[in-house]
Amino acid sequence: MNKFKIVYKLIFHFLNILIIILSIYPGSLLGCYLFNDCNYDPQITKDFIVSTNHLYAFSILTLFGILAYNKNSNIKFLFVYLIFISIILELLHIVIPVRAFQIADLFGNFIGVILIISIYFIKNEFYKI
Repeated sequence: MNKFKIVYKLIFHFLNILIIILSIYPGSLLGCYLFNDCNYDPQITKDFIVSTNHLYAFSILTLFGILAYNKNSNIKFLFVYLIFISIILELLHIVIPVRAFQIADLFGNFIGVILIISIYFIKNEFYKI
């Protein structure tokens, strides 16, 4: 089981760095790489009320964070960190050239984190019973 924890931690830290790089790059790195157009932002699925790309990215990041640190006493710090980074990365778009702050992206980040954290707490409460 320790081998899985190490792999989960590596994936979590890799995803964390990747999301930070993708968020602070002026333009779209994925658009540059996949479509040779740095102004094109590829969509995984259509947006509904929130940005689905952001929802998926922060849900996956939170999931791997929980898998890596769920037995750790610092799990509450992880939750605070994920909520903090989900808000800060979107607020940075106010000052990053070619990027724009969007409330749908902010809520996508935030809901992605809160959704997985809620599932984690519900699962833990269920197993206590």
